[in-house]
Amino acid sequence: MEKAKRASGSGQQYDESRQGYYWNDHIRAEQDALDFYKYDEKEAKKMIDAGYGAVQTHMNDGIARGSGMLVALNNNGDDGMRILKEESGSFFSLKRSVQTRQSYPTSLMGTLALLRQTHFDADWYSKGNSTTRDLSLEALVANKNLVQIIEAGDKKNVLRVDKMGDRVGKQFVIVGGADAYEMIDDIKATKASLILPINFPDAYDVTNPYQEWYVNLADMREWKQAPANPYLLSQAGINYAITSQGLKTPDKLMEKLKMAMEYGLTEDQALAALTTKPAQILGVSDMVGTLEKGKVANFIMTSGPLFEKDSKIFENWVQGFKHVIKDRHRKDIDGSYTALIAGDTYKMDISGDAKKVSIKIDSTKLGGKIAYNGNWITITASQKNADDKTFTRMISKVSKEDRLTGTAYLANGNEVSFTATKDVEKEKDEKEKDEKKKETKTLGPLTFPNVSYGSATKPQEETILYRNATVWTNEKDGILENTDVLVKNGKISKIGKNLSASNARVIDATGKHLTSGIIDEHSHIAIDNGVNEAGHNSTAEVTIEDVVDHEDVNIYRDLAGGVTTSQLLHGSANPIGGRSAIIKLKWGGYSPEEMIYSDSPKFIKFALGENVKQSRYQNGVRFPQTRMGVEQVFEDYFTRAREYADSKGKKNFRYDEEMEVILEILESERFVSCHSYVQTEINMLMKVAEKHGFRINTFTHILEGYKMADKMKEHGVGGSTFSDWWAYKYEVNDAIPYNAAIMHSQGVVTAINSDDAEMSRRLNQEAAKAVKYGNVSEEDAWKFVTLNPAKLLHIDDRTGSIKTGKDADLVLWSDNPLSVTATAEVTMIDGIVFFDKERDLRFRESIKEERQQLINEMIAAKNKGLKTQEPKQSTKTLYECNTLEW
Repeated sequence: MEKAKRASGSGQQYDESRQGYYWNDHIRAEQDALDFYKYDEKEAKKMIDAGYGAVQTHMNDGIARGSGMLVALNNNGDDGMRILKEESGSFFSLKRSVQTRQSYPTSLMGTLALLRQTHFDADWYSKGNSTTRDLSLEALVANKNLVQIIEAGDKKNVLRVDKMGDRVGKQFVIVGGADAYEMIDDIKATKASLILPINFPDAYDVTNPYQEWYVNLADMREWKQAPANPYLLSQAGINYAITSQGLKTPDKLMEKLKMAMEYGLTEDQALAALTTKPAQILGVSDMVGTLEKGKVANFIMTSGPLFEKDSKIFENWVQGFKHVIKDRHRKDIDGSYTALIAGDTYKMDISGDAKKVSIKIDSTKLGGKIAYNGNWITITASQKNADDKTFTRMISKVSKEDRLTGTAYLANGNEVSFTATKDVEKEKDEKEKDEKKKETKTLGPLTFPNVSYGSATKPQEETILYRNATVWTNEKDGILENTDVLVKNGKISKIGKNLSASNARVIDATGKHLTSGIIDEHSHIAIDNGVNEAGHNSTAEVTIEDVVDHEDVNIYRDLAGGVTTSQLLHGSANPIGGRSAIIKLKWGGYSPEEMIYSDSPKFIKFALGENVKQSRYQNGVRFPQTRMGVEQVFEDYFTRAREYADSKGKKNFRYDEEMEVILEILESERFVSCHSYVQTEINMLMKVAEKHGFRINTFTHILEGYKMADKMKEHGVGGSTFSDWWAYKYEVNDAIPYNAAIMHSQGVVTAINSDDAEMSRRLNQEAAKAVKYGNVSEEDAWKFVTLNPAKLLHIDDRTGSIKTGKDADLVLWSDNPLSVTATAEVTMIDGIVFFDKERDLRFRESIKEERQQLINEMIAAKNKGLKTQEPKQSTKTLYECNTLEW
C-alpha cells in the first residue's frame, strides 16, 4: 500500500482544501484501498516467513480512512489472483491525516465529536437531503455494510470509541486494547471484537539507580503483566484476533505469542487468534481460516508443533503456491558441539537459521558463517577483533544428527581431520530448564487503577460513625462542637451527640474537624489528550465527558487535599468552548461513567480576552483577533442557533450537535462558566446574554469582579476566582487579593477555584486567604470552597454541607481546615473512603517494595541476555486554561 504524502507548508489552516468532499480534510472515507494498492514482494516475504498467508490492508491515514482490501501473500501469483476481497472493511482512527494542515480537530475530544457528526451527516445524506454531492459522505454510505474497524489504542480509548459507536448506531471492531486486562469487565461489556496488538514492552535497563527513578510503577507493571493480556481476555470470553501491528518486524510474532503462553494462553487459543478469529471478524470464514475443501489453499508446514520452542516454519503455501522458508529435507544441526581440530578442542554453537555459528577457544570467541552445498556444510571462522584477519574453513558432512565429520583447512594452509559432536547432556539440561519455564508465570499485584496508589479491590460503601468531632455544617447550625455524624447507605444519616449504630465502624474524631468535601469549580485534572479543542472559534460539540481519565494520580492527590468534587472544564482557546464534566473523585476502579455525576447539570465553557483572540500567537489568523470580534462570535452563533431551531421539522433538516448545545444555552438548559478578566468584556457578555434571554451562570477567574460586583449581583451571576493572583499577564494588572471578599460583600455567590493541579491540593489554604484579605468570617471563607461552588454547579441539594439526607462527601481534618497545619486524614465520597492517611502510609511502603522487586526482575532479565530499553520518564501534562497540544 502506498504511503500518504505529507502536506507542505506551515501555519494554521482552518478551512478545507478540497472541493466536492466533506468539510473536514481529515475525513477521507472516499479512499479506496484498490486505488493505492501496490504489492511489495520484499515486505510480503517478511510476512510470509512469519507464517502469514493473507493480510487486510488499507490507506493508513486520516480519521475516516476509506475501504480496505484482503490480499493473499502470494509471491508467485499476480494481482488479479492475490486480491481475495476488494472491499473488506471500512476504516477509522483517532489520528489526523498527514495529507492536510487543517487545524480541526486538535484534541481527542474533538476527534470523537467529528466522528459523531460525520456519521450523523452520512445518515442525513443517505436520505437524499443534500442538494450537492459529497464524495466522502457518499463513500461512507456505500461502505456502511462493511465491517467497521477503528484504530483506538489503549483500553480507555477502546471504551471511548465504543461509546461513540453506540451514539451513532455502529458496533465497531476495535484495534487496540493491549492493556485491556486492566479494565476487563468494562471491555467485555462493550461486546466489541478486538484486533489485539502483542507488542509487549521490553524490560527497562534499571542498572543505573539515578535513571531507575524515571520509570514509574505503572510502566514497570506493564512489562511484567502485558503478556498475560491475551490469556485473560480469552478467559473472560472476549472475542479477539491478534495483529502484528506495532511489532518491529513480523518475525517477532511467535516470540511474543510464546511469551503470552507463559502466562496461560493455550495453543488452541493462540492459533484461533491467528486464523479462525480474524476470518470470523472480517466475515471471510468461507474463504480462509481453516483447512477445508473449497477454501483458499493457505497453510504452513513446520518442523513440529507450531508453538514449541525450536519449531521452524519450513514452507508457507499461499493459494496453493509453495514458498520455501527452510529446506525441510535438510537435517537440523542447531545445537552445542565439541569440535576436535588438529588435536585441539573447541566449543561451537550453531543456532538461528543455520547460517551463523559461534566458536570458542578457551575464552576467545570466533565469529563464523555456515554455507550449504547439497549435503556438504562449509564453516568459515575468524577471530572477531583480530588485527590479522585469518580464517579457518571446515568442510563436513552430517554423518549423524549429533555428529559432523570432515576436513578443516587451517590458516597456515594445513589440512587436518575435523569432527564435531553434539553435547547431548547440555541439550538435556536445557530441555529440563525449558520444562521448568513452562510453569505459568504470575501477574503480580494488579490494582484499580493499575498505577501507584491503586486499590487491590474496588472501595466499597461503609456504615461509619464519626464520634466527637468539631462539625462545620455550612448550615444555619454553624459549627457544632463535640458532635457525632453517622454515615449510612452513602448518605448523611444522623447528626447529634452520643449517637450509636450497630455494625458501624467508629472513627474517633476527638480534637478533629469534620467538613463537607471541597468542591473545585474550575479544574483541568483527569483529562486525556487535550484540554482545548482549538480548531474552531466555537467547539460546543465537544465534551470533556468523552476524555475523563480515571487513572490520573492527581485525583488521588486532590483527595489527599480534601477535594471530593471537581468540574473539569474545557480550556480557554475559543469564545465558545466545549462542555464540561462534573465528577466525584472516585479513585480506585471506578470508571469515568461512574465518576460523572448522575443526572449531571449541563455546563459549557466560554472564554474572553487574550487567549481567544490569540494575542500571544505569532501567526494567529483565526477569527476573532480583537475583543470586539469576540462579541460578534457570540452574536453570530446565538443567531444561527435560533435559525437552526426554526428549521426543525422542515424538509432537509440536518442534525447539528454544535447547534443543539448552543440552543440548550439559549433555552437555559445548559449553564455557562466563562473565563474572564476585564470588566468591559464581562459587562459585554452579560448584555449579550440578556439580549438573547438567558443569564451567565459563573464568571471564572473574574479578577476584576470587584469593579462590577453590583452589576453581577443584578444579572444573577456568580464569581469563581483566585485568592491572591495578580499581574501575571497584562489583562490582570488591576487584580487585587480583596476581590473575593468584595464580591461576597455585595451578595455575589463567590467561590475560589484552582485551575491548577497543584493548587487544587491546597484549596483549604486558598480559602483561608479570604480571612486575611477582607476579614471574611471563617465559616463564610470555608463556604468559598464547599457550599458556594456547589451552588454555582447546581448540586447544593446533594453536597456542599453536612445535612441529613445529603451525599456523604466528607473530610476529617487534623486541625481547623483553614489552618496551614491541617491535613486531611479521611476523605469519603458517597459513604466510601477513598483516602485514608494511615492507608496512604502503607501504600508508600508497598510501592517501595514492589518497585524493588520489579527492578530485581528487570536486572535479572538483562543478565539473561534479554533485550532491554532505556529508562524513559512518563509524564502527564498538567493542563491549564491555555494549554495547547497541536
